[in-house]
Amino acid sequence: MAEFRWLSEAQMRRIEPYFPLSHGILRVDDRRVILGIIFVIGNGLRWRDAPAQYGPPKTIYNRFIRWSRLGVFNRIFAELAAKGRKPDMLMIDATHLKAHRTAASLSKRGCSPRIGRTKGGLNSKLHAVCDGKGRPLGMMLSEGQMSDYKGAALMFASLPRAKAMIADKGYDGDWFRQALAARKTVACIPSKSNRKAHIPHDPVLYRQRHLIENMFGKLKDWRRIHTRYDRCAHTFMSAICIAATSIFWLPQ
Repeated sequence: MAEFRWLSEAQMRRIEPYFPLSHGILRVDDRRVILGIIFVIGNGLRWRDAPAQYGPPKTIYNRFIRWSRLGVFNRIFAELAAKGRKPDMLMIDATHLKAHRTAASLSKRGCSPRIGRTKGGLNSKLHAVCDGKGRPLGMMLSEGQMSDYKGAALMFASLPRAKAMIADKGYDGDWFRQALAARKTVACIPSKSNRKAHIPHDPVLYRQRHLIENMFGKLKDWRRIHTRYDRCAHTFMSAICIAATSIFWLPQ
């Protein structure tokens, strides 16, 4: 299990500009509350079980829900990831995240669950694009039954330009290859067994694909990411963005 008790002053300064203003109303210290949110998500706790040192559990929960609705955590992740060095190489993949029965129950009105049924049961699917160091640059949540290829099509417009794209056989499609070629991006994608004309790829470069698998593994070390308890997709996506930001985009 990873350690979740850190958040230095330097790290806090990087994310503070994205917090909503308090409008003169005194509120529980943002640093304490963010630490409480990280602790709950990382350790898979119920919000009511947040340690008192992080402030009232109801305050921690309400701040997380309110800022999730405002897209604060998604914006922090997107902005910090965009400030990184322009990648020479990209990797794309997707992973299933099992939905707990509390998340799979009837969703509240106005909430989009993005939960689907697959052979493994009810789950969601996280589609992600990483740089050459295995750091996530973009993420999207979908129903579990959505294909990797369709997820790539939905994310393609937001992908940064790079010299190469590494992906597994699930992304072997003519449209995807042609779209990458139009960007002058080399597609390092193995051909499907049913492809009539085999398209060669660089096997040495393809070995780097383990980095995106490692990235998913690190996200799933956070227990409320490994198992989805949130009914609404936007709150679950906020939790994923918090984990991704904390692991990959805040300096140690």
